[in-house]
Amino acid sequence: MTIRAVLFDLDGTLVDSLEDLTDAVNHMRAAFSLPPLTRHDVRLMVGKGAGNLIRQALPDSSLNDFERGLQLFVDFNTEHIADKSRLYMDATKTLECLQSIGIRLAVISNKNERLSDLILRQLGTHHFFEIICGGDTYSEMKPSPLPLLRVIAQLGVAPHEAVMVGDSINDILAGKRAGLVTVGCSWGYGRLTELQDCDATIDSMSELLDLPYFNAG
Repeated sequence: MTIRAVLFDLDGTLVDSLEDLTDAVNHMRAAFSLPPLTRHDVRLMVGKGAGNLIRQALPDSSLNDFERGLQLFVDFNTEHIADKSRLYMDATKTLECLQSIGIRLAVISNKNERLSDLILRQLGTHHFFEIICGGDTYSEMKPSPLPLLRVIAQLGVAPHEAVMVGDSINDILAGKRAGLVTVGCSWGYGRLTELQDCDATIDSMSELLDLPYFNAG
């Protein structure tokens, strides 16, 4: 099997952004006089885009309150996108190694595309990726295979020549449905049970290079 491209999830895979996401959620909730949520609470809410996150963090809200809450969250997160967010250990080194052996790289996140682009710029890794796809880039987001199929088509890569790396069931299902090799990250926000059907599981980013799909390890 020849792998020509790797598609990465963002939050919980490349970047630990949970503290900044929690701060943005609690900024929004404070505007509605609601008590703050814990990091663990927010961890269970992320992964399906900002709209889904706000529906959980602002339950039983009217349409107007939902729209206001979403805007408050996005505005705050934009302003504080990488105050506390950090790349996971060996993320940069792994991207450098993959790029050095000719692997084409892309990000497919359910985070808003503009915010995905912004956090990667802030953390100095934007230049590794030919394509940065967010939850609002196409009409569907993960676990739909559509964004993965659109991205590999742009790269000129067949499904069996690409790997989807992620930490949640959304990544694994999207990858499976698109016909990609799937690699689960045990350190992310998803539960380990969500990774049980992936083709391989890694406990650190550097382990990606040791998989038989690459010759960099």
